[in-house]
Amino acid sequence: MQRYGFSLNRQNKSRKIFQKNVFLVIFSRISVVFPNFSPQKWRFMQEKTQGVVLRTLKYNDNSLIVDIYTAIRGTVSFMVKLPKSRKAALKGVFFRPLSILEIDFDYRQKSALQRIRDVRFKYVYQTLPYDPRKSSMALFLAEFLCRVLKHEEGSDTLFSYILYSLQWLDASGEGFSNFHLVFLTRLTRFLGFYPNVEEWHKGDCFDMVEACFVSSSPSRHAYLEPQEADLIPLFMRMNYDTMRFFAMNRLERGRYLEVLDEYYRLHVPEFPELKSLDVLKEVFA
Repeated sequence: MQRYGFSLNRQNKSRKIFQKNVFLVIFSRISVVFPNFSPQKWRFMQEKTQGVVLRTLKYNDNSLIVDIYTAIRGTVSFMVKLPKSRKAALKGVFFRPLSILEIDFDYRQKSALQRIRDVRFKYVYQTLPYDPRKSSMALFLAEFLCRVLKHEEGSDTLFSYILYSLQWLDASGEGFSNFHLVFLTRLTRFLGFYPNVEEWHKGDCFDMVEACFVSSSPSRHAYLEPQEADLIPLFMRMNYDTMRFFAMNRLERGRYLEVLDEYYRLHVPEFPELKSLDVLKEVFA
């Protein structure tokens, strides 16, 4: 019996060596024909993260391309196949703009589109999808964030700020007309071009390129005159709980939104014109 066992073990060992040699021969042939071939491309990591849906595009009748800002990977594009079964885990309702999700996915470093394994709501909105003013604001913020966060890396701090802000808006009753303005002003802190107000004095101009206040108008930079420049420290003093105490008329609110749009355009590469901007100005300006 030992003799037979020894013989079988030797055969198994020989078979493994043969299989390994066959693989090496095949791989060497593939490498000659396809010099860029690498098995690393097919390796993936299973990851879990939280994310906010920024944009959803229909790819075909049963597939979506979804851009999600994630806490660990920044903005990631996913290919989502929607099964016809009602009991399927992946449903289109998860991927509405600004949905807050927990997702399990396979991350392939060299793949442009990742695959979601499982998805759950981290937070379910109570009022935001149903209030016309809030939904208009959400439409604008989703488009804005999609452009601004396109190349941003993952950040727990940035994600927490977005999450807290959206939950605050959803829970608010009244007094949120300035929400988008305060949100976008404070967002600049996380993106690296937060206005420097430490040396601001009444009557200063604001240098839009250098993001600082100056005593006289810069000759070569876009800038704000003192009357409009004063809005920046005003909004930087606001938070979501106190912003309702700052009275603004329609013209002031609309103009500050234009200032923010121009400011981001100067600091974010390839920042496009936003389709939802005019809609928001009609609702809140």
